Amino acid sequence: MFVYIVKRILLMIPTLFGVMFVTFVITQFVPGGPVEKMISDIEGYGKGGGEVSGGTVGIYRGASGLDKEKVEELKKLYGFDKSPAERFLTMMKNYLVFDFGDSYYYNRSVVDLVLSRMPVSMSLGLWNFLIVYGICIPLGIKKAVRDGSRFDTLSSTVILIGYGIPGFVLGVLLLVLFGGGSFWSIFPLRGLVSDNWAELSYLGKVLDYLWHMVLPVTAGGVGSLAVMTMLTKNAFLEEIRRQYVLTARAKGLSENQVLYKHIFRNGIIPIITGFPGFFLASFFTGSLLIETIFSLDGMGLLAYESVLNRDYPVVLGTLYFFTLIGLVSRLLSDLSYVLVDPRISFKAVEG
Repeated sequence: MFVYIVKRILLMIPTLFGVMFVTFVITQFVPGGPVEKMISDIEGYGKGGGEVSGGTVGIYRGASGLDKEKVEELKKLYGFDKSPAERFLTMMKNYLVFDFGDSYYYNRSVVDLVLSRMPVSMSLGLWNFLIVYGICIPLGIKKAVRDGSRFDTLSSTVILIGYGIPGFVLGVLLLVLFGGGSFWSIFPLRGLVSDNWAELSYLGKVLDYLWHMVLPVTAGGVGSLAVMTMLTKNAFLEEIRRQYVLTARAKGLSENQVLYKHIFRNGIIPIITGFPGFFLASFFTGSLLIETIFSLDGMGLLAYESVLNRDYPVVLGTLYFFTLIGLVSRLLSDLSYVLVDPRISFKAVEG
């Protein structure tokens, strides 16, 4: 297994390099880079009669636009005075030590910016993860055991309807119904906590936080509930129909013994092996639409704003970090196969 892990880690290097190279090349052909956007902002602000502040004071000259020297200063400020190859190699060198530079738009360190947005995405991801695995596994097992029954049919209908409703549509519907939109004002409309959160007691802070999580977690988790429930049902249903189950029943074992002693440890394998990837994805990714609807400043909204504002340090820095997280999660998923299923071995791969 050690040799396999080393090979996978070595394979991550060209994969990560390739992803960053392709993305970097694409950004070079996107019209309106950070320099052009800054020039547009300065000219638009100057034409509006305002005074341009900061390092751009005196750059604007009315209808004549920007001086060429000042444009070159802007290019040097953003590092665009160097060749693309030099900029890419410098970027990758810094990324190896997790130095992602500073944001063009927010004028903050990319690391600090990501850390400030991470609690929102981690909160949504944590509860989504706990609810999905906490509900879907027992529900999927029960549906497999009672396959074809009225319970199976009704529950499948409900979860498939939920799956068919987009998360942002459900989010708007929940706000209208329970957020004071047109009916009941039960849950808060925006934010992760209330404005007076710091003044609340410890128990009050916990309850206030949970109260704010109800609507966004519900809107973002319904789709995952349907997928994981059906995956669990199908995995266990396949095991129930195998020959060893008939043999176990013929030996006189009770249904609970057959289910939890034999079927469970085999049927749970496809679910457990997806655990590392789903766990990491839940913690470090965000949902743009859910965050926008419920006014949550998370990773999804940050990614969208960064692309919109041509904030390349944030775009490329977060891409590097999350690509690395994704590659590690895939490795952990593969290794989990060996841990939960002793029939699987990497010896043939190593050979």
